[in-house]
Amino acid sequence: MKHGLSAAVVLVGLMLGSHGPAMAQPTAEERHRMDLRLQAMGLPPGLGSLVDDPAEIHQVTLAPLFDKPFACTEHPLGQLHGAGDALGTDCMVVGGFEEDRGFAKMYRGDGSKNTDWYGWHTPVHAPFDSMIKYIHLNAETNTPGTMGRPPASMMVFERADGVRVVYAHLMDPRVKVGDHVAAGQVVAIDGNNGVARNPHIHVGAYRGSEPLQIRWDLRAMGKIPAMAEN
Repeated sequence: MKHGLSAAVVLVGLMLGSHGPAMAQPTAEERHRMDLRLQAMGLPPGLGSLVDDPAEIHQVTLAPLFDKPFACTEHPLGQLHGAGDALGTDCMVVGGFEEDRGFAKMYRGDGSKNTDWYGWHTPVHAPFDSMIKYIHLNAETNTPGTMGRPPASMMVFERADGVRVVYAHLMDPRVKVGDHVAAGQVVAIDGNNGVARNPHIHVGAYRGSEPLQIRWDLRAMGKIPAMAEN
């Protein structure tokens, strides 16, 4: 753990979007202290709890996060050790396709305003048929290039088989705790809050104490015109 910060602040700050150096494997004592601190912060059971690196990595396939082209950067095994962080991925909408020439880009201009980013306020879609188990909102909006205070706004989905998915850095939720949602349903919009430098959505998946590697449903993506045409 980093010195000078409580374990809970470090973990929830990373979970939900920082890219610092890999954390050492947690001890049993660190796990217990972390769980107590997370409970005190009001996070739901399991979210953020320290987990072991799995001997075998299992996968979960999710519905497309956006209805526009997007790119994701993944957290490799061992980089982060919190449920919802470990094996997670940070996803940003890709734009710049208006002309036949040029390059795919994350933002217009110099990216110094949230409105420069192609993902800003883009609708965010549910990962699978599930129930909304938890919603937390961070009312502060970050200026691009500057990280805010944790924890980020987040939403937790639970599937019938116990798999949970957390989205972070979203805003303006369109659902409430206890709602049943369908895969692909709009549940919020893309935001920039918490430990984040730009508009994006962090996605993490886990079942119990096992983190899961995320794959995107490429068949469903192929049915989205903006995806198939680019």
